Amino acid sequence: MLQNNIAKKNDNQLVEFSANGEKVKLSPAIVRNYLVNGNGQITDQEIVYFINLCKSQGLNPFIKDCYLIKYGNTLPAQMVVSKDVFLKRAERNSEFDGLDAGIIVINNESGELTYRKGAFYLKDREEVVGGWADVFRKNISHPTHIEVSVEEYAGKTKDGKLNSQWASKMATMVRKVAITQALRETFPNDFQQMYSEEEMNVDMKLDETPIQQPTQQIEQTPVYQEQTYQEQPEGVSLV
Repeated sequence: MLQNNIAKKNDNQLVEFSANGEKVKLSPAIVRNYLVNGNGQITDQEIVYFINLCKSQGLNPFIKDCYLIKYGNTLPAQMVVSKDVFLKRAERNSEFDGLDAGIIVINNESGELTYRKGAFYLKDREEVVGGWADVFRKNISHPTHIEVSVEEYAGKTKDGKLNSQWASKMATMVRKVAITQALRETFPNDFQQMYSEEEMNVDMKLDETPIQQPTQQIEQTPVYQEQTYQEQPEGVSLV
């Protein structure tokens, strides 16, 4: 009985922080009931890590800044951040000076390799083999240049085939991978431990509709408040 009471207390223990001026309250129970995507059984460790990620980076999962995804019970949970968060956070950084991005394609007949802005290519004549991005920073003379290959990042199903997202939007997906990697390398403090769905083999359409934070009574337990969100906390904060 004592162990059950301790487990229940921890399950309802609140972590409170601010994300873009809005107060966010998370607990393991709230995460389990409202914020898990997929059909897998989420573990306590995965929930704690997700809460710590939201707290350390000032992410609000209720407005879909980030997602906790679990497919089945044998694979680890995936924690991904919305592409909009990457772009909005970059624009808020006073040193951000824009970006260029595109795809790398090979001509099926000539074998010529082309670096192209955007995500347009001719499917009957060309094959997308990679993506590229340049992120410019005002206090550095040269951009951060990133190139990624489709072979390394394309999401696949258990039988080795491309998942639905990569099969239908190859150019768009690999371009996004390049952008998020370039932003993370250019501004590591702003994007620490943050990965996009394109990088994490997410094979589902994520619901972008905001949800209201739960307002029901939570068991009275200590509330942890956090004022800065620059570094990933070490260890487990829910004890």
